[in-house]
Order: sequence, then structure tokens, then C-alpha cells
Amino acid sequence: MVRIRLRRQGKRNQPSYRIVVADARAPRDGRFIEIIGFYNPRTEPPTMKVNEERARYWLSVGAQPTEPVARILRKVGVLD
Repeated sequence: MVRIRLRRQGKRNQPSYRIVVADARAPRDGRFIEIIGFYNPRTEPPTMKVNEERARYWLSVGAQPTEPVARILRKVGVLD
């Protein structure tokens, strides 16, 4: 199964995340198929950017977003 999920980046205690499309069996920070955006919770307000066209494509072919990614996609307007 293909998932849309967060991949952690950054130093210790300074996380930022990339939104990636990956196989569900791959490790959290391991192998992925494509980067479709980023999320930085440390800014005020949190920064998030998503390539909406690619996100819609992956959702149309059956990729399942995780709960945090689903919240981000709703805020950006990709998911209803």
C-alpha cells in the first residue's frame, strides 16, 4: 500500500518535515517515491506547502494519507 506521510528532517529538538509518498513497509525516514511538500511546525503560524497537483494525483491512484498529513491537506484545501 502507498501512503502519504511525514518524513522528519532537522537537528535534534528542531524538527521540520517533508511530505512524501512512500510504501507503507518502508521506514519513516527511509525510502520514498516522491516529495510533494513540506511542513515546519516551529514557525508561528506553522508553515506548510504542498504541490496540490501531485497530491491529488496520488490520492486518485489510491495513496492513503496518515492522520497528520490528512489534517495538513485539509488546511491547504486538497482534501475535503
